[in-house]
Amino acid sequence: MDFNLAPPTGIGPLRIGMARHAANTALDSLRDLSAISESDRSGQHVFRPSGLTISIHCMRDMLEAVELGRPLSQTDRVLFQGVDVFALPAREVVQRMGEFTSIEEDPDDAASFIAPDLLLSFWRPFAADDEPEEEQGYHFSSVLLARPGYYDTPAQAAERLQQSVTGP
Repeated sequence: MDFNLAPPTGIGPLRIGMARHAANTALDSLRDLSAISESDRSGQHVFRPSGLTISIHCMRDMLEAVELGRPLSQTDRVLFQGVDVFALPAREVVQRMGEFTSIEEDPDDAASFIAPDLLLSFWRPFAADDEPEEEQGYHFSSVLLARPGYYDTPAQAAERLQQSVTGP
């Protein structure tokens, strides 16, 4: 199954801003009923037979972010504008994402990248760009799609709140 990242809207039936109950139902719909994992947790995450993990993050009774973990097989793919974010080497994903939007190294983790305009972040435990046999560093391990403001510092959050109250 293909999962298309559609920032800032969501992924498949999971829509950023939807109520927690609706998000739980949408997450449940992504289970493969022929192979339900014992690790599945309703309202938290689903493990598909491919190894793809889909997790939801809710606050204030609303879906704020969806995180997908790298599958072990290509039966499930996670795509953004045709870029397979888990099958391609991390370096190539960053290069190809740069054709669509700004993407920058996470200042707190040199192995991770953030596309702030799209509210996407890409994570791997360490960088191993030139070592294809080092799977955990050569490819991204997860991608997170979030609501506007998710990455804000406290000062940025206060500014965003002030702008929403007073207008631009």
